[in-house]
Amino acid sequence: MLGVSQTPPELHRLRQSIDNVDAALVHLLAERFKATQRVGVLKAELGLPAADPGREERQIERLRALADDAGLDPHFAEKFLNFIIAEVIRHHEAIAEGAPVGPPQEPDAR
Repeated sequence: MLGVSQTPPELHRLRQSIDNVDAALVHLLAERFKATQRVGVLKAELGLPAADPGREERQIERLRALADDAGLDPHFAEKFLNFIIAEVIRHHEAIAEGAPVGPPQEPDAR
């Protein structure tokens, strides 16, 4: 069995590539949530519900097609988007209730 210092170069290169993609995903998700937060504020101002089942269904269909075109399992893509949608709806509900939305705050270390 190989130790950490004996990781084959190809495995190391592939893992670095995965790490880079993961970092890009985090930044893309952050941008997405900034946009959905603005949508949540607008919905609250207009008195619109947090959820929009028609839009959500269209988004899922679109993402499944994109996943299929990209060679990604459409079922996985749907599960991923459903997770994101649930979190966005939770944020929109919190915004409508006037609660702060954003990353969890660190406890005050006093």
